[in-house]
Amino acid sequence: MSNLEEIGEQDNWRCWLCDERVDPDLSTNDDRGPSIDSRITKRKAKNKSKAASPESTRERLAHRSCNTGKGGVEAVVDWAEHLFVVDPAPILPTVERLARKGGREAMARCPTQQDADDAAGWLVDRISRLYPSLRVEADTEPGGGQFVLVLRAI
Repeated sequence: MSNLEEIGEQDNWRCWLCDERVDPDLSTNDDRGPSIDSRITKRKAKNKSKAASPESTRERLAHRSCNTGKGGVEAVVDWAEHLFVVDPAPILPTVERLARKGGREAMARCPTQQDADDAAGWLVDRISRLYPSLRVEADTEPGGGQFVLVLRAI
């Protein structure tokens, strides 16, 4: 079990679930205070004989309220509310699949090129903190009067 300072430094004092800053000076009993999430994916729980990736099993920093709200269920990493995306793919399972298999995945549809570019920039930035060992690129492809945001492992 790691200590809170080590995990906080590892994650740059940002909650891995909501991506907001965690104040290390707040009490661990405060809802916005720091806590450690010992993340275990369904894949690791189902198949302990296979080696899981470090990001799927490592301890992560979270706000106490984010960690408590997640409880023992599979974590959900939400898309930012300011983005205009339609039919967004779930971020965490998609990223774990790209880390495991590589390739590319359609992540969302956007009505304009600017919306797609904004979402692409945000997604690549978010994944760089969520899953640091996975390098990705986001492309936008026009089609049918809209733009598809595609994420590709590099």
